[in-house]
Amino acid sequence: MKRKNKQQPAFFIIAVFALAAVLCFNLYRLKSLRMLADHNMNPDRQNFELSQTDLASIRASHISRNIVLGKAVYKKPEKKSQLDALLYDRSFDKQFAQKKWDLKSINAFEAWRKHHILGSRKVKVCVIDTGIDVNHPDLKANLWTNPGETGLDSAGQNKATNQIDDDKDGCVDDVHGCNLITGNGDISDHEGHGTHVAGIIGATGAAGGVIGVSPRVTLIIAKYYDPRYPMDNNLLNEIKSIHYCIDHDADIINFSGGGLEPSAPERAAIAEARKKGILFVAAAGNEYSDSDTHHYYPADYSLDNIISVTAYNRRDKVLQSSNYGTRTVDIAAPGKNVYSTLPGGLYGYLTGTSQATAVVSGVAALLKAEYPDFDAARLIAQITQTGDLDPIRLAGKTRYEKRLNAYRALSILGFGVSVTGTIAQNTANLRPGQFALGRHAQNAGMRETASDNMAAGFNLTSFSDDLQNYLHTQTITIPKPTSAPILQQQLH
Repeated sequence: MKRKNKQQPAFFIIAVFALAAVLCFNLYRLKSLRMLADHNMNPDRQNFELSQTDLASIRASHISRNIVLGKAVYKKPEKKSQLDALLYDRSFDKQFAQKKWDLKSINAFEAWRKHHILGSRKVKVCVIDTGIDVNHPDLKANLWTNPGETGLDSAGQNKATNQIDDDKDGCVDDVHGCNLITGNGDISDHEGHGTHVAGIIGATGAAGGVIGVSPRVTLIIAKYYDPRYPMDNNLLNEIKSIHYCIDHDADIINFSGGGLEPSAPERAAIAEARKKGILFVAAAGNEYSDSDTHHYYPADYSLDNIISVTAYNRRDKVLQSSNYGTRTVDIAAPGKNVYSTLPGGLYGYLTGTSQATAVVSGVAALLKAEYPDFDAARLIAQITQTGDLDPIRLAGKTRYEKRLNAYRALSILGFGVSVTGTIAQNTANLRPGQFALGRHAQNAGMRETASDNMAAGFNLTSFSDDLQNYLHTQTITIPKPTSAPILQQQLH
């Protein structure tokens, strides 16, 4: 009897803890259900700029905006070096490029080194996707923080968790972005696609896992799709996401999804972004088709702030699954087995125009950091006109038959026009399609153009040759890393 009595307190304690756990779980579940019910009973809570007519037409429509989720191949990070290695140790290039071949392909290493630029936190890229892992060690430092949802409210409660839309933007507690499905700040990524795309754009490399095209950037997250809610109107959520990005002053919107049918409200939302100079980077799609004949939206809308992106592999060939078109697709970028971040602090490979789109958004972020006055149309011209001409492999695939080149995009300015709009006198006779060196090459000692070529001008191909010769014959001094470098970021 005594031994039995000794066991009773233990059983009692276990029973209490079990009961408490069940109660906590049920309370959390009830809270979640109430929030979802509130969203469903008040579907117009986040109308943003949409009229009642638009809302009714979208809800009645069968048009969808999906993304190819794919299946990630997971890999464990192998911490080997810091970002300093990429900037200062050229022997590291080959080793790193085996995994991040996309960065090597677009000449990102040279762009970082020669221009001494890794992006800017002042540049905001709004990622419309499946959400993000807010705790990922290679992403969290670049997450946007909503000033209207931080600090204490009038009642002394934390605005980040008080379940109140403090900044009246149509989303509750949206500290790092908004879940347009549920109307709150829960942007957790339950699929992985959004985290992967965000990492391609702006992973910091802080955890030694991977580095994005623009390691310094601000990522605003607009979650429009969640596989757990397959019946939700993802077209409406996407349109709301666009307005959310606009309302929070995004410079660039990355949307790696789409569909085969057009939507007037969707086009109107992107046109509204155009008025504010916002670049809209859109996936050309993975429908195995010619977009000139079988359109894919929103990439194919005739708006000059949209850049449509198709994907190529390590051999510079457009993927068989990727859409193409000489009138509808603007640029080709790496999209086959691209290594990036995944939920849970993990890393892995995904394939598609989604990944290629993110690479272009990263280059656009670098350009915006270097040339803050560039609007969407100027960014598109800079990206498309300075790419690597490939008339054989890209024949019939893109409008300009060019592959993305980050270094050239930062090095060459079209028509001799400076950021302030001033036209250099020695480029006044250049014909359309001709280019002059950007300000960094000028500062390094190279003239904008050779005087003996001014009468006839020179085309981009010959200028590229001149630039390559210049890079191989001139010495550009790179400062040695200090014992306390600005960026203490590890990558491999």
